[in-house]
Amino acid sequence: MRPNNVKTVWGRGGCVINGWLCIPSSFSAEVMATLGWDSLVIDLQHGLIDYRDAVLMMQAISTTSTTPLVRVPWNDPAIIMKCLDAGAYGVICPMINNRAEAERFVGACRYPAAGYRSSGPIRGLLYGGSDYQTKANETIVTLAMIETLEGIENLDAICSTPGLDAVYIGPNDLSLSLGCPGGLDQTNPKVVAVIDRILAASRRHGIKAGIHTGSVAYAKEMVAKGFDIVTVLNDNRILTYFGRQVVAEMRGAPGKAAAGSVY
Repeated sequence: MRPNNVKTVWGRGGCVINGWLCIPSSFSAEVMATLGWDSLVIDLQHGLIDYRDAVLMMQAISTTSTTPLVRVPWNDPAIIMKCLDAGAYGVICPMINNRAEAERFVGACRYPAAGYRSSGPIRGLLYGGSDYQTKANETIVTLAMIETLEGIENLDAICSTPGLDAVYIGPNDLSLSLGCPGGLDQTNPKVVAVIDRILAASRRHGIKAGIHTGSVAYAKEMVAKGFDIVTVLNDNRILTYFGRQVVAEMRGAPGKAAAGSVY
């Protein structure tokens, strides 16, 4: 089976540098995939992407060595299984609050007897290889998002769920749940303390931990802190930030006459 970069990086003790896709475009996904990310998450929860878009984007990503992951809209076995059948090599599931929800999520990602995933990989077989069904359970990664008070209270129960590979922190919802202003790159002591608590719980139970960040500087801090997968911005934010910078530079540039161009 085609290797999963996420597991390869983890296997050598490194941190996965993950990109994030919100724009429903196979071309922009292909462009992002050529930039050297270890993995790219296709966001079906808060992005503008639907399932058909996601399939096309996975096809575009597969022209490179970047590993395709998805964030599903909810802890729904139907969409989880469809995304895996389409070739996703990992699933991030939002709003995991307790052990039962974590077991439901992990079970949908694993073939029996480890889980209850239905057999019919379709494109997953094409992308992964002829031995997909015998090796998928050990190759696919599962990441449960901890972002609610209930999830925080049940950290140990969630982190000890058999088959769960990692917990993943969504700072916006986590901050709001704690009664703090939402936002990435949190420095609020109350939020930071919970982020550290989640990281410590993952270590106690021998699983990995990930976090979404809004800047390279903060992402590097999270790598140094010990996170195993760090997401930096997303395609929309990268386009916005760089585009704004270009326009600002041009507004401040001296005017120049067109030098013989017909455009």
